Parts: sequence; structure tokens; C-alpha cells
Amino acid sequence: MGGVLIDLHTHSTVSDGTDSPAGLVDAAVRAGLDVIALTDHDTTAGWQPAIQALRPGIRLVPGAELSCESVDAYGRRVSVHLLAYLFDPTSPVLVAEQQRLRGERRARLRAMAVRMADDGLPVDPDEILGLLHPDAPAGRPHLAQALVRAGLVETVDEAFASFLGNGRGYYVPRADTPVEDAIDMIREAGGVTVLAHPFAASRGPMVTPEVIAALAARGLAGLEVDHPNHDEAARAELRELARRLDLARTGSSDYHGTNKTIRIGQETTAPDQFEALVEQASGAPVQVG
Repeated sequence: MGGVLIDLHTHSTVSDGTDSPAGLVDAAVRAGLDVIALTDHDTTAGWQPAIQALRPGIRLVPGAELSCESVDAYGRRVSVHLLAYLFDPTSPVLVAEQQRLRGERRARLRAMAVRMADDGLPVDPDEILGLLHPDAPAGRPHLAQALVRAGLVETVDEAFASFLGNGRGYYVPRADTPVEDAIDMIREAGGVTVLAHPFAASRGPMVTPEVIAALAARGLAGLEVDHPNHDEAARAELRELARRLDLARTGSSDYHGTNKTIRIGQETTAPDQFEALVEQASGAPVQVG
């Protein structure tokens, strides 16, 4: 598999990206990728459209990015994201948890939008929710996009900094899945898990190496080492941690289309690390074009 280009973290319009699942496959082909993982937030609704759009020469890894919580160095609950791959999407426990998360996300987005509308901002919660895919996990990025469309901010990042970040007046907290439970659910569904951007300091409080070691003992399969939000020091520390804990090391773009400036395939996973993940999975196959 020498020379194979693999990107294991991308998003479509089914969650908070701007490319449709089919458009995402097209973007991967244009970028010269050989393997792409579709990891929309808390949903598998984009799997079939992406599979149907496959063409010879590219493979699709069905996946999802799960919204979880863990602890930081001070014992506080912090947000973490878990990349799950090649699991059975019909697993009853997993389906129920994803439905709960999506329902909560929609209620949260509505609550934030109503607060903004009550303050006179040109935000319509029904309009925002009406634009979403029926199975999309509504989130702050969708509200941020509405603020951009309304001309209140120029970018999604500015919307978060000015209106939507934790501590801002319109922020509403959420209740995510304990990361240990998520690892268990994915393992029971035949899938494998990778901790997404674990040392991305710009995203807020982070888990510690001790917490990651406990998650590895629980069944975590890998760490996302090469990510656009990781500096060289973070990558070096994660490589050593993955070596010590015998975890796969992945690299991924976390591509969101035009919502971010990151290119698809900007970071990639080594073929042997990809194969190490695939060998541990039995819930769903890699799809071949």
C-alpha cells in the first residue's frame, strides 16, 4: 500500500460540512485520495449516499464522530470527540444514543436561537432547523452559518468568538455520552475508536495522558496524532504516547468544506496504521468503488 493517501476524518452536509456526501467523495477524488472516512457528527445518514457515489480507485470507511465527555487534569468534565469506524449502524444501543443526542442538539440550537431572536438578532430557529438534513445533529456551526448569512459576522470562527462560545450570553450547555460508554458501544457494534484531536489546546480543556491510558485499557484503538489543530510538540507527545500504549496513530484533515480553510487530505494516515484499525473491526466493511 505504499503511496496510498488516506484521510480518516471528514464531514458532509449531513452534519456540519458544506459538501454533500457525494460531493465529499468527488472532492476526495480530485485531491488524489485513495481512502476517505466519512465521520459526520453523531449520525450515519450520509453513509449510503457516499457509498452510491463511489467510483473505481477510491475506498470509503463508514464512520462517525461521537460527541462525548471525559475528565481533565482537575477532574472536571470536558468535551471530547471520538472517531468511530466500521461499526454496525443498526446496533440498538448505538441507534438509541444517537437519536438522544440528535434530539438534544436540536433542542439546544432552538434554545440558543430563541435567546438571540429575543434580543433582536435576525435569527429564525425554524428557518435554521428547516435547512438541515432530517437526521442531522444540529449544532452551533449551523447557528454560526446563520449569523454569517445575516451579515452579523464574516466567518464561522468569528461567530463562535463573539456569540456562541462557552461563557458567551447565548451559550447553552449539552449532555454528551461518557467517552467510556461510547467506546463500549462501538466495540459491541464491531467497530474501532480513535480519540479525535486530543491535544488541540485551541479547543479548550484537554484530557491528560493518564486519562488516555485508561481509555486504551477500556478498548480505545488509536489516537489522531496529525491534525491541523496540533502543533509539533503535541504531535511528538501523542506519537510517543501511542507507541507506549500500543495504539494506532492516525492523521486526518477534519475537513468541513468551506466552513473551514483546511484542505481535504491536508493530513493523512500511514497505510500500516490504517490496516491496524481495519483488522480490529467487524461491524461494517470498507466500501470499495
